Amino acid sequence: MNAVVKNLQDADYKVRDISLAEFGRKRIRMAEEEMPGLMSIRAKYAPLQPLKGVRLSGSLHMTKETAVLIETLVALGASVRWASCNIFSTQDDAASAIAAAGIPVFAWKGETLEEYWDCTLDMLTHPGPGNSLSGPELIVDDGGDATLLIHKGVEMEDGDTWVDSPSGNHEEQVIKNLLKRTKTERPGFWKKVAADWRGVSEETTTGVHRLYQMMEAGKLLVPAINVNDSV
Repeated sequence: MNAVVKNLQDADYKVRDISLAEFGRKRIRMAEEEMPGLMSIRAKYAPLQPLKGVRLSGSLHMTKETAVLIETLVALGASVRWASCNIFSTQDDAASAIAAAGIPVFAWKGETLEEYWDCTLDMLTHPGPGNSLSGPELIVDDGGDATLLIHKGVEMEDGDTWVDSPSGNHEEQVIKNLLKRTKTERPGFWKKVAADWRGVSEETTTGVHRLYQMMEAGKLLVPAINVNDSV
């Protein structure tokens, strides 16, 4: 993968080809015409800045339509970091346009599983004061992967040995390897993330089932909104 990478001291992102940004911006403008609800919210509430200073992370298909959502959240004051929830669904031009606008995004079409979970970690890692790292206060999740990673990270830091157990498949081992790496490189990171976390919205049936399972087991760390059944 020939992603362009910048670090936390700059407008950090990982995308396929930043030169696609201009074309992506044109397609985002077209999407805005088809999404009057979000554009009305942007026009009405941007002056009020209801999300000012809120750290928000999103794990959702990085398409031109999602770009309209991202820029609406930013217009309302949120500090946003984004990754795709699927290794194949990213529209590279849309991701590049978001990166060029200075919004941290970590997504490209055709990620490996290792790259996907690294991008999920990048999306959850907000820069704090000085050289410190913080987590999101709100998460927009699709499939529950961001939510899963935080919960497994907290369990690991509490002494759970799941990360050292045999894995049922390659992706499970990728997640365990990532968590073990954070334990070495970022001691206490996941508990800090959990302490800052205030809530999550989940779009998919699969993700919602995970949330109900965690709630029934008494392990759900934050309030969650089931988007599918919210209206």
